[in-house]
Amino acid sequence: MADKWTGGHSSSILCLNANTEGLVASGAERGELTLWDGGGAPAGQLQLPKADDVTSVVFSARRPTRLYTSHGETISLLDVRSLKEPVERFHVNEEEINCLSVNETESFLAAADDSGTIKIMDLENKKVSRSLRHSNICSSVVFRPQRPQSLVSCGLDMQVMLWNLQKARPLWTTNLQECDTEEDSPQSAGQFFNPPLAHSLSVASCGNIFGCGAQDGKVRIFRVTGVKFERELEFQGHSLGVSQVLFMPEAYWLLTGGNDGKVLLWDVSSEVGKQQKSPAKSLQRRKAQAPASTKKDGKLNKVASNEHARVLPKLTIEHGEKVNWISCTEIKGSKRVLVADQSSSVSLYPLPEP
Repeated sequence: MADKWTGGHSSSILCLNANTEGLVASGAERGELTLWDGGGAPAGQLQLPKADDVTSVVFSARRPTRLYTSHGETISLLDVRSLKEPVERFHVNEEEINCLSVNETESFLAAADDSGTIKIMDLENKKVSRSLRHSNICSSVVFRPQRPQSLVSCGLDMQVMLWNLQKARPLWTTNLQECDTEEDSPQSAGQFFNPPLAHSLSVASCGNIFGCGAQDGKVRIFRVTGVKFERELEFQGHSLGVSQVLFMPEAYWLLTGGNDGKVLLWDVSSEVGKQQKSPAKSLQRRKAQAPASTKKDGKLNKVASNEHARVLPKLTIEHGEKVNWISCTEIKGSKRVLVADQSSSVSLYPLPEP
């Protein structure tokens, strides 16, 4: 049974984030923003202007009192010590923002929107330094840990892209549908009826492994090597679209949330951890061992997808409601997964120790 945090919102909660000090921020429909202390009591509330839905909340990694929020086409920077008028407000996107990401040095902010555009804000100079683009709604964008100039993005164009801030074009792109239809798998035909629209991304703390959740219910794990990435692993645990993926700080534990009302915890360390020390060399070794037909871009998935039967969830949470967002924080010395759904409350579930 989940613990519930109530009394902070009157509308459906759309996004969550926790800072290093245990403070949790939640954003909801109609411009509602709430801060929660570790005990689940509302520690601050703010009604953002125009009552636009709050679609993303991100704490600064360097300064945990700074909170970036997106509402409509606007980005507001708030000081959580005094939750009043925004410290700064940026209006650089032309359509509703779906996702924000701030790099570890807090020098750049990325804002992905419904037009497919990702605006990169130079936070020092307070101006747009880059404008990156998907051909359809961009649903998720994430800076890579330990690489403040590098980020990954995905969208409803089924594209997953790797970017470097020095370049306006992606370094590497993978189309999830093309990868799947190249496989002679029984699910290929179904892809056309339930295409892998990409909803969510999360990068592991090493910066080289990232996960993508898509509408076809699959989770795909990729490994970045230099200026490209390869599909490492693919597995399915959700019967409907995967709305959220979240790598936990420890090793390679991945939380996924779905439209089927489930939250799953996966341990992919045995699949990806063995290549941690020298990814480039081990990838070359795998390519050398792989059949010739799998050597081309995107075709390592034949090797990887055959392994998916071995990947089973470590924990299954039957949440019961469509998952809007998941986050993770430590409360009283133990890890909790926080779940936002169609309701106005935050649900909390205990997580096992690694």
